[in-house]
Amino acid sequence: MFKKILALALALMMILGCVAVLASCGKKTDTPDNTVPDPDPVPLAELKTALITLHGDQSTYDKNFIDAFKTACANKGLTTEQYSIVTDIPEGDQCYDKAAEFADDGYQLVFADSFGHEPYMLKAAKEFKSVQFCHATGTQAHTAGVANFHDAFASIYEGRYLAGVAAGLKLLEMYDTDNDGAITDDEAKIGYVGAWPYAEVISGYTSFFLGVKSVVSNATMQVRYTSSWYDEKAEKQTALALIDDGCKLISQHADSMGAPTACEERSIPNVSYNGATGTNTFVIASKINWVPYFEYAIDCVINGKKISADYTGTIGTDSVQITALGTAAAEGTQAKLDEVKAQLVSGALKVFDCSKFTVKNAKADTSAFSKASFITMDEEGHLTAYLADVDDDGTYTGETNVIKTEGGITYFAESDGRSAPYFDIIIDGISIGAAVVVEE
Repeated sequence: MFKKILALALALMMILGCVAVLASCGKKTDTPDNTVPDPDPVPLAELKTALITLHGDQSTYDKNFIDAFKTACANKGLTTEQYSIVTDIPEGDQCYDKAAEFADDGYQLVFADSFGHEPYMLKAAKEFKSVQFCHATGTQAHTAGVANFHDAFASIYEGRYLAGVAAGLKLLEMYDTDNDGAITDDEAKIGYVGAWPYAEVISGYTSFFLGVKSVVSNATMQVRYTSSWYDEKAEKQTALALIDDGCKLISQHADSMGAPTACEERSIPNVSYNGATGTNTFVIASKINWVPYFEYAIDCVINGKKISADYTGTIGTDSVQITALGTAAAEGTQAKLDEVKAQLVSGALKVFDCSKFTVKNAKADTSAFSKASFITMDEEGHLTAYLADVDDDGTYTGETNVIKTEGGITYFAESDGRSAPYFDIIIDGISIGAAVVVEE
């Protein structure tokens, strides 16, 4: 009898062991490549670092990186001979070639700033394992398991929400003649020039819109895409089309002066990205401050510490900023922004608070960009579950429920799963307009 019991126990242990092995094999982890040793410290005087950008400083997006990189290098005591910046590097093999060239030339730390640079930076990281490769806006580092490859982004939706609050106050100043906090639906219509229908853009314009709606509850927003990160003519003509369609204020996620120029010509308030734009119509801008991340990565290399595989800067770490108010900002805006910012920093306010928006139209959408099969909502249309594509495997399939409840607030947890945005739902109140045919 004892032998039978022992045999059964051993068999059970074997079964449980197999289950455990299978479970662990099916779980994605952030474990680094064990073939890569811990980095050795690099003396400050010997450090060489480089930045690869998609465009030059004519692009507000790339200029923001370039300026931050120069500031961080100066702050850490690097001479101009210790760092390099190369611009106008396309999202292709040229990125890998330039990254490999820096590695061959003895650089220990290389950055790249555009989403499409990621596969080429990852390729370089796998080849040059003693060099640290850092990439902005990427999605793969937290699952790639390559110890010298790193992604970084910031919770810019916090800054865009604040910019939206400023935009809402501007609308009230323009149209709330009775001072009752109400304007007509026509007066509450705003426009947004977006580059691409990617999560980064959708997350940005949704958070901006929610900021507006926190002030103007009946606000609506039309979005039109330019299908380019940087196309000044397309951005200007898209902004003009939105204005012609009745939009009373324009914001953007595109990298030229096109939209602000259109606003100046038509005397329409503009909320920009990455810096102050426009003389008479500029309200405010939000931006990612990359200085903290650049300094952090440089410190890690100097001190022989591992750089985080996936780094998220926040408004609390000064990685998310809003500019000084423009001359077009409404009176009392700064005091309101200070109040809302304090709520964001404390966690009392969540940008994507599910009680503040509905997704009925998203559920009904059957377009190529529909995420309807991954959405669960209550009877009123508020999200109760959403499977986001957090672990990017190239299939654009949602696998992670990102709806969380904290402090009594149920919210879409952007940035919790990875640094790069994954909010990709078109919420109610936002419409997508037709792309503008650019006139030569």
